[in-house]
Amino acid sequence: MTILSIETSCDETAVSIVRADGDFPNAEYEVLGHALFSQIDIHKEYGGVFPAVAKREHAKTLVPMLEKARAEAKLESIPHQVTEEKNKEIQKVLEREPGLADALLAYLNEIPEKPPIDLIAVTNGPGLEPALWVGVNFAKALALAWDIPLVPVNHMEGHIFISLFDGKKLAPVRFPIISLLISGGHTELVMMKAWGEYELVGQTRDDAVGEAFDKVARMLGLSYPGGPQISKLAEAARQEGVVPPVALPRPMLNTENCDFSFSGLKTAVLYALKKYHLVTKEIQKEIALEFANAVAEVLIAKTKRAIDEHSVQTLILGGGVSANTHIRRAFTELFKTEYPERTLHLP
Repeated sequence: MTILSIETSCDETAVSIVRADGDFPNAEYEVLGHALFSQIDIHKEYGGVFPAVAKREHAKTLVPMLEKARAEAKLESIPHQVTEEKNKEIQKVLEREPGLADALLAYLNEIPEKPPIDLIAVTNGPGLEPALWVGVNFAKALALAWDIPLVPVNHMEGHIFISLFDGKKLAPVRFPIISLLISGGHTELVMMKAWGEYELVGQTRDDAVGEAFDKVARMLGLSYPGGPQISKLAEAARQEGVVPPVALPRPMLNTENCDFSFSGLKTAVLYALKKYHLVTKEIQKEIALEFANAVAEVLIAKTKRAIDEHSVQTLILGGGVSANTHIRRAFTELFKTEYPERTLHLP
């Protein structure tokens, strides 16, 4: 099976073509072609992702990304003409995406053929609604033009499976599984007792962890996206042996549940910074280190509770914040020392 995949949930426009051979969960996968456009530089001036701008950029970029992915995949195409009736239907589907219908129809009419795609998959949530709709409507239009089935995908489920992917197939796992999904919009613990069976056992009650990283970064005078910059400063401080002069709280650390809260931690940083007339590079490092340590301790404590309560055999880390060096190191050490018979999967 050959799958065309489309992702526009936030500030990246992504299109890929993947071949799957065999049956799930033992299938083997090959990425034949992929294209990605990041809007980070565009959103820097706003200090975060501006939904209307993200929507506009997706509409401008989807057709070029499709072209690039197809060119890289080098698939033999099948002669295919889009009828005038379908042209009108495509215009109707894309009427709320300025310029996208014209760009897509120009592309389809210039190349009267279709790739040998068996399925189109598109992220339909969660994410920024204006951004999501561009990708969903583009996928609908392509499915209509090429007479190909369309399947919606939950991108949090995508975070789970990409952490199991070794570049060719999914790693073998032991159930039950807990996935800690940490990103700009999400912080949640999801239990899986069998493939496709999900139970939410913990989540943030306010800010997501990635959102807290970005907001604290703004307080420190760092540019967007702030999470990687805080991580870099904290790592530098850790290597220099810096001892933070301020102690930040570890919200909900000892509560009898698996939920998280990061709003109070963010506020504590704000009050800590009010003590200084000028936020120097050294102060940035100290606060970044203490903040990063606080976040990691909370994530570890809540995940340990979930592992122990549900006799978990496998932990999956997923989402953008799982790229954080200290968080990866902390979980790796946790499994080495406390859960040596269980398995940790990192993306």
